[in-house]
Parts: sequence; C-alpha cells; structure tokens
Amino acid sequence: MNTFARNGIGMTSARTRERLISRLREQGISNEAVLDRIRNVPRHLFVDEALASHAYDDTALPIGFGQTISQPYIVALMTQELIGTQTAERKLAKVLEVGTGCGYQSAVLAPFVRHIYSLERIQPLVQRTKDRLRALKIGNVTCRHGDGWRGWKSQAPFQGIIVAAAPDSIPQELLDQLDDGGRLVIPIGQSGAQRLVCVTRDGAEFHERELGLVSFVPLVVGTN
Repeated sequence: MNTFARNGIGMTSARTRERLISRLREQGISNEAVLDRIRNVPRHLFVDEALASHAYDDTALPIGFGQTISQPYIVALMTQELIGTQTAERKLAKVLEVGTGCGYQSAVLAPFVRHIYSLERIQPLVQRTKDRLRALKIGNVTCRHGDGWRGWKSQAPFQGIIVAAAPDSIPQELLDQLDDGGRLVIPIGQSGAQRLVCVTRDGAEFHERELGLVSFVPLVVGTN
C-alpha cells in the first residue's frame, strides 16, 4: 500500500483528521495516545471508496452485510476505557474482540495490546479484514470466523474484552473468560435502548460502570 493511498487526499487529508481529533477532545476523549492513534489510522481504507469522503466524519458508516464501522468517538471511547492507564510501552497481554467487522477497531487498539484475538461471525468479512490489516503491517491480530457469544476459550483468560455488537445481557462465557482485574467494554440492550458499560472483574465479583447511550447492531448467536 503506497503512502499516497494511506495518507489520503481532499476530505481524507490531515486537516480533516485534525478536525475530527478536536471534536473527540470536546466530547471527552482525554487519552492522547488514543487520539494520536485515531489520527494516524487511515479510516478511509476501511470503508468503500464511494464513502471515503465521509471517513473522518464522526459517524458510523455501512460496510456491507448489514454491518457498520463504528463512529470514531465510540471507537476512541471503548479503546480508552478498555486500556485504562496502559500505554504503547506497557501493553495489555491479550484482548478478545467480538465483532471484527472491517478491522478498524482492531487497528486502533493494536499498539496497546501484545495480541488481539478477534472473532467475526460473517465469513466474507474475515478474509477481507485479514488482507487489510496485513497491508497496514498490523501483525498482532488473529482473526477467526466464529460465534462471539462463546468467546475464545482456548486463549482465555483475557485482560480485556471489547464487543462491537449488543446483546440483551452479557453472555456468561465472556464474563468467565475475563481475567481477574480485566475489563469488558460492551453495549447492552435492544435497539433504541442500548447503553455502553465497562465491567471490571474482581475475583468472583463484576463491577459495572455505565459510559453512555449507544446504538450498535445486535449480537447474534451463531455464524454466517
């Protein structure tokens, strides 16, 4: 992938990205490392070329198969809450991502984690995303076609779990696979009444903190 394609032109220019970063700061994103990552990940490469001019708008966009790429604010918020005080120098060991989608959340999170294990239930998205991450030289993400409800038991426990689709309640399998002291960031609820929460595990107890109202596609059992 050449520098011209990665950097973008016109509406995907550095000036457009800086406007987005200013907006995220105004909305409360305070982790400068996360903001820098949002600034530098070429979001226009994660959407269809016809939508590239909207890539740095703070809005969700369709990626096909009834799925969306989350708005940058939500990606930044979920990343900020998941990593806490971790930095690119002091990384989380393992994170489970449920809902790979186009790979944008994986790309933003990658510098803060030694390895991301990412599950996507829609088969055609998996190879496309693998190719995209490889082209961007992001090598610490393992993508697999699988059922997010079940998590990835063979790689558990995870120091962080991030979920990009909303169940009515948190799947017990995900709670079971969260390491002691780990964080789970997940939207919960039905369409029109979803809330984003951060769950921290303390032994056998789970402490929930609400982050705000959101709108995600539902978390569906099984694979396509």
